[in-house]
Amino acid sequence: MRRAATVVALLLGTTPAAFAQFPTTAPAPSVIKPAAFPPFQEATLPNGMRLLVVQNRKQPVVAISLSFPAGSAYDPRGKSGLADMVAGLLTKGAGKRSADEIAAAIEGVGGSISAGAGADFLTLGADVLENNAKLAFDLIADAAIRPTFPEKELELLRTQSLSGLQLELSQPASIASRAFAKGLYGDHAYGRRSDPASVKAITRDDVLRFHRARMRPSGALLVVAGSLSLAEAQKLATAAFGEWSGASAAVAAGKAPSGRTSTEILLVHKPGAVQSNILVGNLTWGPADPRSYAAAVADKVLGGGANARLFLILREQKSWTYGAYSAMRRHKDAGNFEASTEVRTEVTDSALVELLSQLKRIGAEPIPAKEFDDARNSLTGAFPLTIESASQVASQVSSAKLLGLPPKYVGTYRQRLAAVTVPAAQAAAKAAIRPDQALIVVVGDGAKIYEKIRTIAPVRIVSADGSPLTAADLAPKAVALDLAMERLVARSDSFSIFVQGNPLGWQTSKLEKVGNVWTYTERVQIAGFVQQSTEVSFTDKLEMRSVHQAGKQAGQDGKTDVTYASGRATGSATTPAAGGPKTITVDAEVPTGAIDDNLVSVILPALRWASGAKFRVAVFQSGKGTATTLSITVSGEESVKVPAGTFDAWKAEVTGGEAPITVWVERAGAQRLLKLALVGQPVEFQLVK
Repeated sequence: MRRAATVVALLLGTTPAAFAQFPTTAPAPSVIKPAAFPPFQEATLPNGMRLLVVQNRKQPVVAISLSFPAGSAYDPRGKSGLADMVAGLLTKGAGKRSADEIAAAIEGVGGSISAGAGADFLTLGADVLENNAKLAFDLIADAAIRPTFPEKELELLRTQSLSGLQLELSQPASIASRAFAKGLYGDHAYGRRSDPASVKAITRDDVLRFHRARMRPSGALLVVAGSLSLAEAQKLATAAFGEWSGASAAVAAGKAPSGRTSTEILLVHKPGAVQSNILVGNLTWGPADPRSYAAAVADKVLGGGANARLFLILREQKSWTYGAYSAMRRHKDAGNFEASTEVRTEVTDSALVELLSQLKRIGAEPIPAKEFDDARNSLTGAFPLTIESASQVASQVSSAKLLGLPPKYVGTYRQRLAAVTVPAAQAAAKAAIRPDQALIVVVGDGAKIYEKIRTIAPVRIVSADGSPLTAADLAPKAVALDLAMERLVARSDSFSIFVQGNPLGWQTSKLEKVGNVWTYTERVQIAGFVQQSTEVSFTDKLEMRSVHQAGKQAGQDGKTDVTYASGRATGSATTPAAGGPKTITVDAEVPTGAIDDNLVSVILPALRWASGAKFRVAVFQSGKGTATTLSITVSGEESVKVPAGTFDAWKAEVTGGEAPITVWVERAGAQRLLKLALVGQPVEFQLVK
């Protein structure tokens, strides 16, 4: 061993003596010094706009942030998403410039411009070199005062928003977040989220009214960080905004959110889910509460990263999850605490019990000295990294000012954190983290987890869209499909598969009948990544008989051999996975009326299509050995152009499976599937012949 150490030392160009001199303990932390944060100066323009300048001449850059009390909390009822849409359109045409001209102007000088809406505020921002400061002020002023809100850009943004919502509403983490916000804040505006109906309801007149009412100079905050002095910034701001006038419209105070007196579990049933998404939390306090410093340290100990308790216990010790975290959220009216994790379905109850135990522990026990010091030092040490650039400074100062924090908040933040003691952190944690009064949201397969979690706290069950459910609704039920079976005819179809608009693969399918038995065969090829063949056999009464599937995905073999008989599915399935192919034994009860999931496209022509129609289809996922229910909802009628031609089509959304999809089905003739698109992904199947 000694010889080996010598060889290593020689290879590294050092000697064993050098290793002996290397420190074996970390140096003691030095005294916390104030962050190098320049003082800021304030002024008020004649029109009431507040100007705040943070000058730092180290680099010739300027960052501008202009904020208004116009966040999503001000969205009218039924128009959730309006603030986001207004923000998204501000730079898509303003003054005499189109969206392309705005982008060309700012990018031509190496700068950037953006706009976004949070819960409380809408903010425009720009970053440029000092000699282009006037251009930045002019562009921000045009966007704030003279946006044109082109109808074309509005409809493009609406389409993008609806596409994003489709994907979001299918993701367990997003479903949990939405349910958590609604359950925590109730009727308060913080509890509302946009949905397809609200986004579709927003008109250009709504956008114009919101802009006129909420985006006014009196009540706005303009922060300028970087190399400009107060006098220089004031001169540019007066030239850009001086003739603008008006105050934001008054808004009636909303109903204050009320806290809970006991723990409740909201179970969001997602059939077939292989994991459970858990969110636990409660309301806390306003942004200026002095306990926030101590609570930040306690939260860092609890769930502030990969070296925090939740991560180390739930992931490293228990192997239940890939990660577990916590956070303190600040809002103008009322903040909240939340802890989150995603765990395997079979350990949902165990993980939840441990999570609640750790939430209780952080407020019940003093934090050990080393654990406390590590967390506090991490926060104080990382803070300077958040105020390195002019845009970061503008963001920090703007946030502090808008939330009503003390004038010296940013400049003294590190010292206030460094002054936190163990007793103060414990007291703040006990006040802010209340597992005995928490809302617990669990998104997962209710049929598998309900009986276990109901022993932890009272459970209320809803579907993914928020509709109330009972325990009896959790088991998949027989769904009697009213099919026009005469439309199920022998046929052959061919599709081209497009990825990001480029043809990268194909799919062919054939449906044929011998006696009373149908056979559906399908072949799929996507570049060199996916090759798959499928054969499904069923009777003319839609009684499943067998499914055989084989192929490769990203070089991994996949195979499914399942037989249906006497109400059960038996066999095996091998599917590609991150660590290599995974094989399962399939032996499960099949709900009456369920079809194999590979046959969903086959029965589309037999559905009784009509405007606004909704179909529920019970399916058995032969590759997973589980049953679920798909929802097919007709969302409109469109003219669709595919390689096979141009057709009038029903447009429908399919949810309840692995991911949401949109399908277009021919309105006349054979009611063939014309196009299929994966929501949120640039993949489409288009009919060729």
